[in-house]
Amino acid sequence: MDKKFFVTTPIYYVNGEPHVGTAYTTIAADVISRYKRLKGYDVYFLTGTDEHGQKIEETANKAGLTPKELVDKTSPKFKKMWERLNISNTDFIRTTEDRHIKAVNKILKKVNENGDIYKGNYEGLYCVSCENFVPKNQVDKDELCPDCGKKLRTVKEESYFFKMSKYQDQLLKHIEENPNFIQPEYRKNEIVSFIKQGLTDLSISRNTFKWGIPLEIDNGHVIYVWFDALTNYITAVGYENDSEKFDKYWNNSEVLHIIGKDIIRFHAIIWPTMLMSAGIKVPDKIVAHGWWTSEGEKMSKSKNNVVDPEKEIEKYGLDAFRYFMLREVNFGVDGDYSQQGIVNRINYDLANDLGNLLNRTIGMVKKYFNGIVIEGEGEDNFDKEIKALYSQTLVEVDDYMNKLQFSKALESIWKFISRMNKYIDETAPWTLAKDESKKSRLAVVMYNLVESLYKISVLISPFMPETSIKMLNQLGLNEKIDNLSIEKIENWGNIPYNIKLAEPNPIFPRIELEVKEEEIIEEEQNFISIDDFSKVKIVVAEILQADNVDGADKLLKFRVSIGKKERTVLSGIAKYYKPQELIGKKVLFVSNLKPVKLRGILSEGMLLTTVTKKSIRLIEIDKSIENGTEVK
Repeated sequence: MDKKFFVTTPIYYVNGEPHVGTAYTTIAADVISRYKRLKGYDVYFLTGTDEHGQKIEETANKAGLTPKELVDKTSPKFKKMWERLNISNTDFIRTTEDRHIKAVNKILKKVNENGDIYKGNYEGLYCVSCENFVPKNQVDKDELCPDCGKKLRTVKEESYFFKMSKYQDQLLKHIEENPNFIQPEYRKNEIVSFIKQGLTDLSISRNTFKWGIPLEIDNGHVIYVWFDALTNYITAVGYENDSEKFDKYWNNSEVLHIIGKDIIRFHAIIWPTMLMSAGIKVPDKIVAHGWWTSEGEKMSKSKNNVVDPEKEIEKYGLDAFRYFMLREVNFGVDGDYSQQGIVNRINYDLANDLGNLLNRTIGMVKKYFNGIVIEGEGEDNFDKEIKALYSQTLVEVDDYMNKLQFSKALESIWKFISRMNKYIDETAPWTLAKDESKKSRLAVVMYNLVESLYKISVLISPFMPETSIKMLNQLGLNEKIDNLSIEKIENWGNIPYNIKLAEPNPIFPRIELEVKEEEIIEEEQNFISIDDFSKVKIVVAEILQADNVDGADKLLKFRVSIGKKERTVLSGIAKYYKPQELIGKKVLFVSNLKPVKLRGILSEGMLLTTVTKKSIRLIEIDKSIENGTEVK
């Protein structure tokens, strides 16, 4: 393999337990690792734990443990969680390992030989929780940490300093010449603004506690935790003692660091200046993601709203959890974890769209051809359309994945899934099956459906590896996840003829959220009678056309089918949807609402939606339900 890819998560601080934030970062790194492997890259994927520092020493003392006993107890919890999340990491590093201690001493020696370390005195404010010295211009009158909000300590001690200020101009030049170095763009702008305020030299040692790597040039000091921790990225790929491995995965590889937004400055300022001083290549990309809230509120133990990945997996399944985490928000911005949100994703995206396509296809192949994929002849416009969309999907997914826009990549895949569900309705296999002369055409339709499912199973494998294998097994294929590749699915015609499909088995059963009766009574006081409700006629409608309305930013214009009739309707959801993505969807429609003119257009009904503080979403219906079916 010529193409190399090295991706890292931060090393997680062992003072706490794995949580939804650490899970999010690690799943993201796993997904891009798996995708790069699909693209033929030789991938090295690193994660691990950060085990030194004053906070560890103090926590251990309170628990009646030595720092080493504490980290040996906590670090395995991260390994166990990553196994539970089906993380495909190549390596797991601990900063208490000998290989890491040697690597830290080596880079410090190099930096010192270059004249970039000197002895001085530090006096100022320090955050033990963040392991960070805080400049006075970032501190308010209450002397609270600007990042975590905890009380800062006044520290006055002898320290060794790294001449970080010396590399200010070099770092700014590198950022300017490499626009993708820091992502998202607004994070890069924040970093540039911070650097231009003037970099100060960095204190890299402490002498008021003992739990750290001893500084070789002065054993009375231990190395400052960030200078220690950041070096892990080069430790794992052989910086200390394996020059061949280091050349392969660092010097001649695409290097990507995925981190949370709270540690962007350490990675985008301290780390590259360290490397510049040591004469080592800086990473290619540093990408920072946002934080998660829970049901719209900041997570905290006091509110009892902290999301536990283990419990969520038990409730909803591993792949559903992985899918939701990367589908729900664009990578880089903050996201909200809600029970309704994940249930909606499972019911609509996974059960209705993907699961329905798989079950209907296998069921029809079983019904019409005894479960065997046979050869047909010919190609019509519907076939050409799905093949063209698939080619477009491959391009879009690759572009989005390379930009770590996971949600958009999944959106592209689901657009293809929705199109294949529509393809079933367009080609009407149940009608073709009634005419013996159309058996060859029916075989082509069935083949295209099975072929599309094979391709979909490969495309979703980085996100949902277990689901991918389940799909492949139901399609009668015994391929292993490591043997899948994008190259194999670029062209149409991968499924061999005469292959026998397995029995259809729902991979994502629908989930109903339980609501207690007393909660309903408390929340809803404006009751109506059943007679009132019976006056409203709600039917299933299929969206045939969707367009923007000139001069109305909020409105979309729809043409919908409600069985034998078609209606025009306007809806104020333009902010939340692109018109083209709605075509073919089946939704709920109030058909007996009095028509009203809006912007000169007669709106003949109403589309039903869900409304939250953040968005408005159409209520989608299983595509197998006929247009015009009444909701009772």
